[in-house]
Amino acid sequence: MSADNFEDIELFYPYYRLREESIEVLIASESSEEIRGKNGYTVNPDITFEQALDMEFDLIIIPGGRAPEKVRLNPIALNIVRDIFDSRKPVGAICHGPQVLISAGVVKGKKLTCYRGIRDDVISAGGLYVDERVVVDGNLVTSRMPDDLPYFMKSIMEVI
Repeated sequence: MSADNFEDIELFYPYYRLREESIEVLIASESSEEIRGKNGYTVNPDITFEQALDMEFDLIIIPGGRAPEKVRLNPIALNIVRDIFDSRKPVGAICHGPQVLISAGVVKGKKLTCYRGIRDDVISAGGLYVDERVVVDGNLVTSRMPDDLPYFMKSIMEVI
């Protein structure tokens, strides 16, 4: 789940790591138009948020960068996040990704981490902020930044 200005490595690292395990991965965005990462890498979304509403997913990952600022404004994306979260399926968010979780209303009482620049947003939304490489609270897996990706994906794989 992403949009323009995603953090390139935070989208592609999980994408290829999951594919290594023969897990089908679909990238969802507001439209099927190409989206561009902060560092210039591009990807064509497989599905739109609207198309994703009618599909069944086993996991969702929300990469960071500036993309979550756009994704969090999309009510369909927020419904998808809430549905997956409430189904107790794995939800992963890294860097600024928890902005989407905040707008979806799922962080209250949850232990999580994020990029330090949105720490106060997490706390204001009732999240229990922890400054660690990776934090797992039930079905929620969060990390702070690209350097945390190996720990993030190891935890995602364990939760799956």
